[in-house]
Amino acid sequence: MKGQHPARLRFLGATDTVTGSRYLLDSGDTRVLVDCGLFQGYKNIRDRNRATFPVAAGSIDAVLLTHAHLDHTGYVPALVRDGFTGPIYATHGTSDLCKLLLPDSGHLQEEEARYADHRGSSMHVPALPLYTAADAVRSLNAFEPRDFDAPLDLGAGIEAVFFPAGHILGAAQIHIDVEGHSIHFTGDLGRADDPLMFPPRELESADILVTESTYGNRSHSDQDPAAELGEVVSRVAKRGGVIMIAAFAVGRAETLLLHLSRLRRKGLIPDVPVYLNSPMAIDASYMYRQHPDEHRLLVDEFEDMYKLATMTRTADDSKLLNLRGGPMIIISASGMLTGGRILHHLEAYGPDPKNAIVLSGYQAGGTRGADLAAGAKELRIYGQDVPIQAEVIHIEGFSAHADADGIIRWMHAADQAPQMTYVTHGEPAASDALRRRIKRELGWSVRVPEHLEGIPLDNPF
Repeated sequence: MKGQHPARLRFLGATDTVTGSRYLLDSGDTRVLVDCGLFQGYKNIRDRNRATFPVAAGSIDAVLLTHAHLDHTGYVPALVRDGFTGPIYATHGTSDLCKLLLPDSGHLQEEEARYADHRGSSMHVPALPLYTAADAVRSLNAFEPRDFDAPLDLGAGIEAVFFPAGHILGAAQIHIDVEGHSIHFTGDLGRADDPLMFPPRELESADILVTESTYGNRSHSDQDPAAELGEVVSRVAKRGGVIMIAAFAVGRAETLLLHLSRLRRKGLIPDVPVYLNSPMAIDASYMYRQHPDEHRLLVDEFEDMYKLATMTRTADDSKLLNLRGGPMIIISASGMLTGGRILHHLEAYGPDPKNAIVLSGYQAGGTRGADLAAGAKELRIYGQDVPIQAEVIHIEGFSAHADADGIIRWMHAADQAPQMTYVTHGEPAASDALRRRIKRELGWSVRVPEHLEGIPLDNPF
């Protein structure tokens, strides 16, 4: 109940997992939800999406979103459908991308439910989506875009500011002041050397820091990911194969197109057809042109990227790609093989050893992408076991996340240590590894919170 306790922060997601980002700030009079993401990966984690939300949706006064990826925004349509009536604040870039991602998420869930019914692969009859495309479209009415660096008065003495985080278009760190306490949420931090996005803003002083730890137990390879990609494309195309690149539709698809266009311009890859087979990725790519102040790309690079690829929008055109054969390159979502058109390409081309599957970044535990990266030779797709004989290449260097070294360097720039740092948004091993480094190298008070744990702001230990 509101008004019955001192201000506190509760971890409703992104603990013991790298997905489901949800943090509830409860001042006693006002409830603010920072991020409203989907849980992904292992089934016991995904099942949290179907559980009753830990607090009544209608009791939340505002939602703040760090960026548009579905593990940070994908539960918004369900929250609005179930009674949330307040504003949703996000940067302009995030708001624009959510107009694409959320309806697409609803559509994909409906499509997968229909396909599961057709295949008889669901335990539920009929199979039901978590929410519909119509639910998602309705939720967009609650969005109120905000500028970076502009103070946002949330009432009851709560003020928030969005700071650039790099990572993808619109991505933000969120700094919140409440009742004399300050809390800083990293969101997903970008890389200082990202070819697409500018580096994240330096860390503001805060009493409590809530940091991501996606790559908390690893460092990005020194090897040039573009060179790795070029070698794969040249080798597989030479044998007439299809190169299927699993890519997140927002951010990763643009990075891949940029690298492929540069490789083609330098004559480092053969002139084989390239298809961007994701309507959302196509639309998202054009959005980067509308926000030129947030990224490094020049106008001529945009033009080269769009000349390179054939944009595949319709389902019929997507199906035709499965009949075409190689050599060709298909860039398609989702990046961890959890859904989308890439699954149909895997069914068509995965069993043939002359083809290749490129995993272009982080693969969360429990996803098909993680299974492939670990050496799986069979994937369960729409109720069928599909043999995978295609070559599998995992190029982690395309990740738009700061690695453990990058996060530590970013923290080093802080004027003073937070009273407490909470490590979230990582697999357990990654979160604990980053916790140890923060304690050892920075000397900060730090720990990994538990799922649904709440901590008082006046005693965050």
